[in-house]
Parts: sequence; structure tokens; C-alpha cells
Amino acid sequence: MQVGITLPLIDIGGDPVTVRDFAQAAEGLGYHHLGAPDHVLGANVENRPDWGQRNTSADLFHDPFVLFGYLSGLTRTIGFSTQVLILAQRQAALVAKQAASLDVLSGGRFRLGVGIGWNPIEFQALNEDFKTRGRRSEEQVRVMKALWAERHVKFSGEWHTIDDAGINPLPTRRTIPLWFGGHEDVTLRRIAKWGDGWIMLAHPQGPEATAQFAKLRQYVKDAGRDPGSVGLEVWVSTAEGKGPEDWRRAFEGWKAAGVTHVTLNTTYGRGPHTRITGRTLADHMTAMRDYIAAVKDLA
Repeated sequence: MQVGITLPLIDIGGDPVTVRDFAQAAEGLGYHHLGAPDHVLGANVENRPDWGQRNTSADLFHDPFVLFGYLSGLTRTIGFSTQVLILAQRQAALVAKQAASLDVLSGGRFRLGVGIGWNPIEFQALNEDFKTRGRRSEEQVRVMKALWAERHVKFSGEWHTIDDAGINPLPTRRTIPLWFGGHEDVTLRRIAKWGDGWIMLAHPQGPEATAQFAKLRQYVKDAGRDPGSVGLEVWVSTAEGKGPEDWRRAFEGWKAAGVTHVTLNTTYGRGPHTRITGRTLADHMTAMRDYIAAVKDLA
């Protein structure tokens, strides 16, 4: 089991010293990876009174490639994971290039988590079609995998054409771990075909999550792949349970269910998840220290 932590930028801000100190503290405590969410734009909710609890322009999101490029030079061992990059808002060849560059510069520490997004305002502003985002992302994955593997690529699809060209540098292993976020059945089928793992946020620990894991494993097997080669990631928070003993029990429960990555996310409060009450850097650093101290021996 790998234990990671998400950078709580919407609470602590994104100045270079704060981001550096948080990342280096996580690495020093033994966390395996840093997660970063992704939004290019945020809606102005002053003109949208019914927006709900989704992210807005008040929430800070660094571009994950810039963020991790910066942090890769300030750390040595901790990995980096987008959780999740909204792939269909971007050009596939450009993402392939950015991911490969980050992979090389970080020494192979990058894991690319992707999703299809939920905010049509972002797609409109980026001149991308919100309605076709799912099908386009499938073709994007095929394009990226080809560009990572081969010096020169010929590809002709519905949305992409590459006429004998390639990116340079290529990733260190001629591939980059590709994980998917989302909870629809079509997401599980995409993972079964192309994914290295699933970032599962929709279900609390228990029979519903276990059933979804079993469904994914069957899809992977049906696709002719080894179910053991596909990882499972869940998010947890120190606001869940009554303290370290509960965190340990939950960790052991996820481990028994086959989860391979547990990520502490202290700002996410939708679905079965609970964010911590405090919003200062000190609050998040305390949560960071307390959680790893509770579960490190179980990983």
C-alpha cells in the first residue's frame, strides 16, 4: 500500500515557499506521492446563485505540470499524481509532451490521473466540446500511448491526425502510468482497456465499493489483462472516524479490499468524504503528521 497526500492549495495558497515546505515535509515523513487536482478556470458564483458546492474562481489551482515541474527539483523521492487532469480540455499531443517532460525531469516519479470533467464553462472557454468529451478522451489516450511508446507515430482518428511525427523526449519507460477518475460504468471499461489504475471517490468503504472493485477486475480480465496489474486508489481524511485507531481500521479495510494507494485529502468534502475543519497551513500539517504516524507501519 502506498500512502499519499493531496496538496491543499485551496486552503493554504500556492506561493512557492508554502508549496515547497509542504512537499518537503510530506517527503520527509515518508509519503509516497503528492496529489494535485486540476481546473483551468473557475466560475464567478456572484452571477450563479444556484452553483452549489462545486469549485469556483475563489479556489486556487496551480497548473499541475508547472507545479510538479517546480517540486521535482526540490524533492528526491516523492511521486507526483494528477487527481485528476481534465484531459478532454487539452490537446492530446501537448499533454503527452508535458507528461513525458515531467517524467524525465522527475526521474520517473510521475503518474497521470485523468478524467472527463464536469464543468461546461471550462470547456466553452477552452474552445472544446463538452458533449463529446468522453469519446474524445478515449481517442486521446490512444494518441498519448502511441506517442510515449514510439519515436514516430502515424495516427488517423475522428479527432486526431498525426502524419509520421513524434515527441522528444520520450518517457523514461516508454510509457507513463495512466489512472482514471470517475465512477460511471464506462469509466471502468476504459480502465480495463487502457488504465493502470482507478481513483475511486464515489463509494464509502463497504460492500458497494467492494462490488465495484470486483466489477472492474472482471472487466480487466475480459479485456485479456491481469486484474492484479490495475491499481486502486481511495481518498481518506483525518476528519473521518474518531482518531488514529479508526484511521488504522479503515486503512486495513481498504487494504483487505485490494486497494493499492491511499491518499490523504484534507479539503475534499463531497460524497462519502469529510474535509477537516481547520484551513490553515498548521492545521493541514498536523493532519499530515498525525495520519502517517497512525498508518505507516500498515503500508
